Amino acid sequence: MKIKRYGAALSLVAAGSLTLSACAAANEPSGGGGGDGGSGSTLSGEIAGAGASSQAAAMEAWIAGFLEGNPDATVTYNPIGSGGGRERFINGATPFGGTDAALDAQELPEAKQRCNGELIEFPAYISPIAVVYNLDGVDNLRLSPQTLAGIFDQQITNWNDPAIAADNPGARLPDLPITPVNRSDESGTTENFLDYLSEAAGQAWPHEVSGNWPVPGGEAAQGTSGVVNAVGAGNGTIGYADASRAGGLGVARIGVGNEFVGPDPQAAARILEASQRVPGQGEFVFTYDLARDTTEAGTYPIVLVTYEMMCGNYEDPATAQLVRAFYDYVISDEGQRTAQQAAGSAPLSDALRQRYQPAVESISGGRN
Repeated sequence: MKIKRYGAALSLVAAGSLTLSACAAANEPSGGGGGDGGSGSTLSGEIAGAGASSQAAAMEAWIAGFLEGNPDATVTYNPIGSGGGRERFINGATPFGGTDAALDAQELPEAKQRCNGELIEFPAYISPIAVVYNLDGVDNLRLSPQTLAGIFDQQITNWNDPAIAADNPGARLPDLPITPVNRSDESGTTENFLDYLSEAAGQAWPHEVSGNWPVPGGEAAQGTSGVVNAVGAGNGTIGYADASRAGGLGVARIGVGNEFVGPDPQAAARILEASQRVPGQGEFVFTYDLARDTTEAGTYPIVLVTYEMMCGNYEDPATAQLVRAFYDYVISDEGQRTAQQAAGSAPLSDALRQRYQPAVESISGGRN
């Protein structure tokens, strides 16, 4: 199995940190502050993390929700990108971090050494990537992996192509050219979409996987908003974007096994259940070789997954207590619903939360 690198370009993008202190929270704590928090929490101090910008909106919501129940704590997160987040965490500059790519073979032992041998890593943010389209008269577009690959490889160029008709029996498909829209900038969304095409479409997608779009021609747009606007501005357009940003555009259902599945949160969250955990990484290192080509019913495979990094053992007990309480909130049902409402992410299943809970509960401090 292989651990793929996503979102490398985002590591080059600096952004302002998300800083929330509990003094700005409500005077009446809501009680949603994690295992050591809640109403009347005695937690205090400050922890600062950094990493993937993809989870910035979710992290902002997690911090706000956690601090409502912990009025004497301060948590900050700087969305500098995945690479910067991994580097700062490994170097001991931050007690926690987020990354679109799991720690690789070189980084893993370095992170374990930083954590006194007790590294924790698991995915807490799953974002479905939607195939968005604008096609008059077609409200329920269905596309198999091979057909989708042919469209974006510009081998299928008209909406009434036999391959599209085969995926959509009975649909009235117009005799209209297809205008595929891709990202013009390097992005983790592109890399995850290309990884899906490479894994699920087989020989129908002959291009390398990277954050840069590999097929010349078509229409290119800057950022997620640019793709959404370009697709919405034309008839016969199709693109890919974070599902939470699809707005009023059509959203295609993608072929998985014998059915077609849309990017709803529950279907996206099932990708981890359908994927194999990478073995031999550590007791509490939960990284996955995503099963993009899954045939499991009800699973949506075009997703971006962000991992959380923390130590199982910190030198400072107060830091350990805060990190433990914060991530107890992050993986809780309340924390996951908060992220879904704020960022459109797919909540972890109960089975996954139960799998990660012992890792969070193991966090301690002061041991050498």
